[in-house]
Amino acid sequence: MSKRSRKPTFKPYDPDQLSLLPPSLDEMIPDNHVVRIVRSVIDQLNIDDILKKYKGGGASSYHPKLMLKILVYGYLSNTYSSRKIEQAAQSNIHYMWLAGMETPDHNTINHSPSYP
Repeated sequence: MSKRSRKPTFKPYDPDQLSLLPPSLDEMIPDNHVVRIVRSVIDQLNIDDILKKYKGGGASSYHPKLMLKILVYGYLSNTYSSRKIEQAAQSNIHYMWLAGMETPDHNTINHSPSYP
């Protein structure tokens, strides 16, 4: 028997290939992923008392629900560092999806406002 030479076969790979439509983050997250539960629960919370603490004026703030979502998901994922949560909001699709592609920095994530 003769040994036939076998060439390896690879799946097509072109990292520079453009997509006509970019994928949606929502499509990339499984329906049963815990990040969807975090979003659903926090979206249902009544945060009127928190909203009343905002005085208005000055620079715009990130929405409190956005901040709650990334903090709660961070804690569920054993990520407690504000710097690591900041990095995740820039690179992890779950955090990016929760934050609506907003990227609060670590000082904002770590900031606890004091109210009179």
